[in-house]
Parts: sequence; structure tokens; C-alpha cells
Amino acid sequence: MIVVNLDVMMARRKIGVGELAEKVDITPANLSILKNNRARAVRFSTLEALCAALDCQPGDILTWVPGEEDTHEPTD
Repeated sequence: MIVVNLDVMMARRKIGVGELAEKVDITPANLSILKNNRARAVRFSTLEALCAALDCQPGDILTWVPGEEDTHEPTD
């Protein structure tokens, strides 16, 4: 399972959802979905913008946890 550690990086950089959403040019609601590990996908352009805004690498935001199963149910 891929785990999103965006909240950790945001805390390290002392930046809130609203400010980061503005810098990345996505809605606070969509950023919150990503931050709370409820996103089903992320665009590379969004990941790149997040890394630029947080001055980090993709691996600082995304982590693979072996053996963990995705608990999200598929949505239509």
C-alpha cells in the first residue's frame, strides 16, 4: 500500500492546507483528500508542485508499506 505522508512534510515546513493548496494550485479540498490518504491517484504534475513547494523529494511524501492492504473500497 502506498501511504501519503504529506501531513508530516507540512508540519516540518510549518505550512497549512490553505497556503500549500494555493502554492500548488489545487483546491484545499483536493489537497485534504491527498493529505488524509484518501486519494486514489496523484498526477505527476501535482507531485512535482508539492515537492517544489515543500522543498522535498517524492519519497518524502510517498511511502510503500509492504504487506499492508488498501482499505479503500473501489468507487465508481
